[in-house]
Amino acid sequence: MITFLTAIAALVIGYFIYGKFIERFFGANDKIKTPAVRLEDGVDFIPMPTWKMFTIQFLNIAGLGPIFGAILGAMYGPVAYIWIVFGCIFMGAVHDYFSGMLSIRNDGASLPEIVGKYLGIIAKVILAVITFSLLIMVGVAFVTGPAGLLKDLTGGGLHYWLYGIFGYYLIATLLPINKIIGKIYPIFGAALLIMAFSIAGIMLYNGFNGSFHLNELSVDQLKNMHINPTQNILYPMMFIVISCGAISGFHSTQSPMMARCMRKESYGRPVFFCAMIAEGIVAIIWATAAMNYFGTATDLNNTIASGRNPAWVVNEICNSWLGQVGAIFAIVGVIACPITTGDTAFRSARLMIADFFKLEQKSLKSRLLVSIPLFVLGFILSQLSFGTIWKFLGLFNQLLSMVMLWTASMYLVEKKKNHFIISLPATFMTAICATFILVAPNKNGGLAIVTSIGYAVGIIIALLVFSWFLVAAHKRSAKHSVLKLSEI
Repeated sequence: MITFLTAIAALVIGYFIYGKFIERFFGANDKIKTPAVRLEDGVDFIPMPTWKMFTIQFLNIAGLGPIFGAILGAMYGPVAYIWIVFGCIFMGAVHDYFSGMLSIRNDGASLPEIVGKYLGIIAKVILAVITFSLLIMVGVAFVTGPAGLLKDLTGGGLHYWLYGIFGYYLIATLLPINKIIGKIYPIFGAALLIMAFSIAGIMLYNGFNGSFHLNELSVDQLKNMHINPTQNILYPMMFIVISCGAISGFHSTQSPMMARCMRKESYGRPVFFCAMIAEGIVAIIWATAAMNYFGTATDLNNTIASGRNPAWVVNEICNSWLGQVGAIFAIVGVIACPITTGDTAFRSARLMIADFFKLEQKSLKSRLLVSIPLFVLGFILSQLSFGTIWKFLGLFNQLLSMVMLWTASMYLVEKKKNHFIISLPATFMTAICATFILVAPNKNGGLAIVTSIGYAVGIIIALLVFSWFLVAAHKRSAKHSVLKLSEI
């Protein structure tokens, strides 16, 4: 109980203290006119209320991520608490805030455009490929998963559900953001939060009356408790599995959508930073529920090993603890939320391609020109197995977060601010990604080399990238100073 409450309290305090520090450090200024005000077009640039932007941003970045990722991460044991809490406050929320605010400062630009400005054209092209691949994989994964579940629930054909979901995606991608996304996302976002807080309430109630015991984080549990530790290495695989609850590059693809709807820069903290903290809280709740519902992390491992999956775990917990209401929440959680993540993935892909090739998106014809090829590709990829698609999502996700952190670090260099609050997390994520590629099993997209060698090489790669950044930062800072002197 103490561990659970401490983790939640730490995240809330992190928002009010570290979030306020980051806002001041960035220099949010309401005197600067935002893109939503300057470039309003009735399609993508539309001012929205703060509460609505928060719920949309939360649902965009969350979906099933902080539920499924937390459940799978809980298989490693209570050590997952440490990554979720510290990762969310000092990395994930900062990552999301800077990705949104840099978009605001650059006319609502998509991620590749921002990366190109601060890291160069080569980084822009590489990042565009990674981002596009990630968005398509997310979109496809969140078509095939819900379609399969709907087929099982209704007995209908899989292809009919695929057609139906893709049809909805196309409509949501083409219409102005306030027509569908702005109307239904707040509802589903609220449902996702209510489901999580209801589960938390049940755990606290039963914990305080003595009918339910929550396992605590202790020194002897700071280890890998996964049932198959050689194939599920704590470092770096847990840091890849738990992404949405700690730090996720996918979020940086979603933030520009709300950056185009924000009336004032001061709204950035309650939208970008707070949405990530809320996701961290949801991840803590579901990690705790998964670890304790079956008894211990070991029992959770045995349950998953018996052939169950996270969707079954969500359904089981919701139905058991929340009854008929829980059944409704389970359907929202495992069907509606993935669909609402998939449609914004395709919408982000449309915006990214339009930005990259400088294509206007005010007219329906232009939006169709970009969207139709996207959906044709998405439908082709939907024929692949869910496991094949999902295998590469985690790595692409964290590669993206790594690049975004380096981009934000270079922005701070240009503004002559202390870059270490972001460049050090960027170095850490570089080590995570490099080490994963080296030591993860082949089935997870890694090279499966000896861990002792992989750890050393991963650290060396991270230090080399950090050294490159310092050299590039020095050159950029010097160049920026020369340009300012020439303007005097």
